[in-house]
Amino acid sequence: MAAVIDLTGRVTVVTGGTRGVGAGIARAFLEAGADVVTCARRPPEAPVEAAGRTARFLPVELRDTDAVGAFFARVRDEYGRLDTLVNNAGGTPFRLLGEGGSVRHARVVELNLLVPLTASLAAYEVMRVQQGAGSIVMVGSVSGTRPSPGTAAYGAAKAGLDSLARSMAVEWAPRVRVNTVVPGMVRTELSHLHYGDEDGIAAVGRTVPLGRLAAPADIGDACVFLASDRAAYISGASLHVHGGGERPAFLDAANAGN
Repeated sequence: MAAVIDLTGRVTVVTGGTRGVGAGIARAFLEAGADVVTCARRPPEAPVEAAGRTARFLPVELRDTDAVGAFFARVRDEYGRLDTLVNNAGGTPFRLLGEGGSVRHARVVELNLLVPLTASLAAYEVMRVQQGAGSIVMVGSVSGTRPSPGTAAYGAAKAGLDSLARSMAVEWAPRVRVNTVVPGMVRTELSHLHYGDEDGIAAVGRTVPLGRLAAPADIGDACVFLASDRAAYISGASLHVHGGGERPAFLDAANAGN
């Protein structure tokens, strides 16, 4: 008998859930039956829909602590509860450390580490007093577990995010579970900016043991699992969703002369 995750009646917030990985996460929660609220500075170009249902969008500047607090208070007042927060908002341009100056690198750290902290603190204030438990899912990155040249500040922030999640999991237990999904390379509408045309994307996919880049739905399914009762005893964990990781370069180098 198939194990079906049903989140009907539960309320989920996905930060940055308007495109790319965030939209894939929002669609996965919609398919599981949850009421989904996405937030970002700008509305999506098209509604985020799945299974005949539509995610609600509310604008918010996630770097503004007061605005974030007001946003989560509004979710509480209008929905009566908050079951899951997925901290997806983040990202970075390619910029070597010697370029751009410290202020720009600090902005990357702010978006990818301090923004999830601010959102989690506001969500916790809702979750800790409601009936039933809550779940927070951080969207990390393999850039936080390996050298990340060109995106060093981003990688450092994601490493910090994973550490933050583990500490939250201890401090906020048993009321709120906190986990991290750690994606590898994901194919989105912006993949061409990183990997080139279809041939380039396919070539990059062949470097992954499972033979392809992740789809946003792959990340969404992992988030749904961690938010569900199927993961009721999982907290403080990091779930790698990277298709097996990266093939070590020394293997190819060792065989180059054969």
